[in-house]
Amino acid sequence: MTKGPDFKTEADLCAAFVAAIPAGWTAYAETAGYDILLVRADGLQIGVEAKLKLNAEVVVQASKEWHHDATAEGPDFRAALVPAGQHIKGMADICAKLGVTVISMTHPERIEQRYGWRPPVFRPDLPDKKLTVYWSGEERGWYDWCPAKRCALPEYVPDVTAGHSAPVALTNWKIRAIKLLIILRHRGFVIKTDFKHVGIDPSRWTRHWLEHGAERGQFIAGRHTPDLKAQHPTNWAQIEADFAKWAPAEVAA
Repeated sequence: MTKGPDFKTEADLCAAFVAAIPAGWTAYAETAGYDILLVRADGLQIGVEAKLKLNAEVVVQASKEWHHDATAEGPDFRAALVPAGQHIKGMADICAKLGVTVISMTHPERIEQRYGWRPPVFRPDLPDKKLTVYWSGEERGWYDWCPAKRCALPEYVPDVTAGHSAPVALTNWKIRAIKLLIILRHRGFVIKTDFKHVGIDPSRWTRHWLEHGAERGQFIAGRHTPDLKAQHPTNWAQIEADFAKWAPAEVAA
């Protein structure tokens, strides 16, 4: 391998990893408490936490809590994403015992093609339908947590980047809030039934974030109304494109 740049931030590491994932996988950034929740086409999930060094912090984050609740949701596999060569002695063994796979990521510009073959930028390969799941304690194994149910996914793939210290997440609550704001934009005001329609509690909105409209029961945008379009421009456009599917009949008409 040739000399080249290192990953400067965890966000850079996550971006390079997401760019390298194979077809058939979708990356949900900042979802279900993970930096990246990878979802295979058949629904299988990998919860990934990223750090610039394989240390105790990322191991704790990746393993989460050991749930005694048999109905608790979680991903099928859990992984710690670190730059290649940034392992602390003994930590990989601890990861194996905890059922956390270590994904070693090489900076793409350090990869050198030889004899017509280009090595993969990360190891191990993501589990496919034919891959044996190992329970041998080897670092390169994948360890099936066999969750009672998988992590709930938002309706739309988040248009955010993973690995930031103060991440912006696309939650289901935020999707409902975006829908409410789109109704507001189309009609000019919202009413209490709009909150019920999108499934959101009106209390905070009507007390703090919106102002009273021209008629009783109408609420309009005010100076404290959150600008979710600026936070999620791509998701806003996607949700608005589906307006006729989810909007109240009298507004969509």
